[in-house]
Amino acid sequence: MRRAFIPPADTLIAFECAARHGSFTRAAKELHLTQGAISKQVRQLEDRLGVELFRRVRQRIVLTDAGRIYLHDIRGAMESLTSATRQVMSYAGSEDVLNLAVLPTFGTRWLAPRLSGFLKVYPKAGLNLSVRLQPFDFANESFDGAIHHGDPVWAGAIAEPLFPEDVIPVASPVFRDRHNISEPTDLTRVPRLQLATRPLAWRQWFDVAGVQTDVAFQGARFEQFVMISEAAIHHLGAALMPSFFIRDELAAGRLVQLFDVSLSQATAYHFVYPENRTLRPVVKAFRTWLLDEAHRAFASEDEVLPG
Repeated sequence: MRRAFIPPADTLIAFECAARHGSFTRAAKELHLTQGAISKQVRQLEDRLGVELFRRVRQRIVLTDAGRIYLHDIRGAMESLTSATRQVMSYAGSEDVLNLAVLPTFGTRWLAPRLSGFLKVYPKAGLNLSVRLQPFDFANESFDGAIHHGDPVWAGAIAEPLFPEDVIPVASPVFRDRHNISEPTDLTRVPRLQLATRPLAWRQWFDVAGVQTDVAFQGARFEQFVMISEAAIHHLGAALMPSFFIRDELAAGRLVQLFDVSLSQATAYHFVYPENRTLRPVVKAFRTWLLDEAHRAFASEDEVLPG
């Protein structure tokens, strides 16, 4: 890394803050400096770069084209530095910190309610959970492990199966009755809710149900199952949902299963971790606990899990 090309941090912070506010005065207030100090730091940065970042127009400042490009580029780096700093600060007071990448609905509906059980096994652990929807390279990320859905194909990682999945068609009782849904083919003429990360789901379900249709890909798209379940509860459309994510909604009658036709996957969820990295004690403990918890949940008669 050529340090000569890296400007002082205070000049970058002053520039970003001034650009965000469009004002040296408001930037000075946020950073608890004088307006003159902010102006001086920005000028030092411009001199170092050899380009003008702002145009001074009377009492206003306006980003130049070079300033807009530079602001866009450095914001990502500053956010990464902030995230890294917060993460390392989270180690304070913890014997060991576990950094996990999780799928949002899995993390919210299944994992989070059970994490107190892990902390009983490993009480001094610290936990950092972040959302990742797609596989990533462990070499470029600080995660110790991740929850993965789908085929156990993850470069440079070991994938341990957790449990299967049963995806069922659901809707609110009001939506079902309003649209007179009584057979699978009826779902071709009603609004269907689509999950962006599973674009083939409705097409696959119609195939299993023996329904021929050209409209399987139509419908409002959502990024997460949590959003889809709420939309379905509020009568926006029919949804395909993993049964164990909506156990409470089904039990309370907020959602109803429309048909006894499901998309089943023998091993849908996996715990993945780097294959060429020695697992720290906290990761080993979490792996053992998670596999046991998944087995126990799947085997329990009280759990509405796929079978």
